[in-house]
Amino acid sequence: MIDALVIVDVQEGMFSVPGVAIYKSASVISNIQLLLERARSAGTTVIFIQHKGGKGHPLEESLEGFAIHAALTPRPNESIVVKQHCGSFKNTDLDKQLRNAGIEKLIICGLQSEYCVDTAVRTASDRGYDVVLVKDAHTTADRPNLSAKAIINHHNDILDGAFCSVQNTAGINFGA
Repeated sequence: MIDALVIVDVQEGMFSVPGVAIYKSASVISNIQLLLERARSAGTTVIFIQHKGGKGHPLEESLEGFAIHAALTPRPNESIVVKQHCGSFKNTDLDKQLRNAGIEKLIICGLQSEYCVDTAVRTASDRGYDVVLVKDAHTTADRPNLSAKAIINHHNDILDGAFCSVQNTAGINFGA
């Protein structure tokens, strides 16, 4: 089965919103770096999803926050899919790129667990892809009524088995 690593919205602006702390950001970035190194070593397709926010949004295209996180700099042969919605597939060529490459399995990580990561997992599953959500490589921030940790755990629980399998970074083997 041909797989791809899909890195969702890990952009500079996600880490620089005043008063918003991304939960376990250092360890999540470290885990995504490990996944990226393993994927590249295995010759696995890597696709970066980049959210383009509107005027005044931390991910506004004309601002520094729009850039992919410096620790995860895409290589020239790696695809960047720019989206304007929560869904990575909505009004983008992501599905076409994956199908043209014969990709059947997506390993998904990134930000934010309850928004764009959740939507990517559910939509990919609905489109017939075998999906793996990397349990310790997606994150979010606290919300007024729910902690980031609770949000992440909730999504790992409800998505596992219904829309994807959930695995730790250590258990991900590309090309297997």
